Amino acid sequence: MTVLRLGTRKSLMATTQSGFIADELSRLTGHAVELVGVTTEGDVSKAHLAQMGGTGVFVNALRDRILSGEVDFAVHSLKDLPTGPAEGIVLAAVHRRDDPRDALCGPAKLADLPRGARVGTGSPRRVAQLRALRADLDVVPIRGNADTRLRKVTDGELDAVVLAYAGLGRIGRLDAVSEIFDPDQMLPAPGQGALAIECRSDRGDLAELLGTVDDPSTRAAVTAERTVLAVLEAGCSAPVGAFATVEDPADVEPKLHLTACVAALDGARQVRLSASGHPERAEEIGRDLAARLLAQGADQLMGERRIEPQ
Repeated sequence: MTVLRLGTRKSLMATTQSGFIADELSRLTGHAVELVGVTTEGDVSKAHLAQMGGTGVFVNALRDRILSGEVDFAVHSLKDLPTGPAEGIVLAAVHRRDDPRDALCGPAKLADLPRGARVGTGSPRRVAQLRALRADLDVVPIRGNADTRLRKVTDGELDAVVLAYAGLGRIGRLDAVSEIFDPDQMLPAPGQGALAIECRSDRGDLAELLGTVDDPSTRAAVTAERTVLAVLEAGCSAPVGAFATVEDPADVEPKLHLTACVAALDGARQVRLSASGHPERAEEIGRDLAARLLAQGADQLMGERRIEPQ
């Protein structure tokens, strides 16, 4: 049986989630899967994500290894994927989504933090929505892996940080969570909580094999979310949140519900809209909702100044 080479970033979170996919593929297909560590631009740079251009900094090196044949496929956090097509690359599977919500990590819930509390995040989307919830907060830009960010709280440098709940679960750090934000409070990033599996587009046999771990409902939901991002011409460092769910996927008439928002970084203004339809129309639903966001001034909110690193 052929051993499949899975390209992954070397961080604990990346290797953990890649290992999970490797184990599931081995169980379902009988193929052995070997993890191959790859260093990406996002791993070596000390700049903040927005300064590096955001989209693709954790993805391009893995795609290069796929195209060169050094690895057979790669696993990404789907929220890191650029929305545009990549020549020679196909999205072979979208794994069943974990909890997509954001989580506050610190000694208290958001409402109980003192005025002027220092809350860290590397995401303009979270910055805008945090400030909408608590305008008095001192929101501090940070980067680094989850443990590095959590250490800033335990060391007293910050009062709290905001991270993805799914990522914390994958590395066994749910003990650090003091509050989970409902999407009504804080919309997650498009694709958050889902894993993307890519391979070369000329490897139809491999794409079919990888498709054994594809979840159609998750794929429809993230397609709608990422279409919003694409039409807005925004990347993963933009203050855009989007979240879709598929209701009763086994029914004859399932329904996809999509909510998206674009917020000013000061939290004072946001455009937030929703739409619904059949999951097969996911791209159309996302495109139409993005057009409505733009009609209500979303492009002006995205064009306002970004948070500056300290």
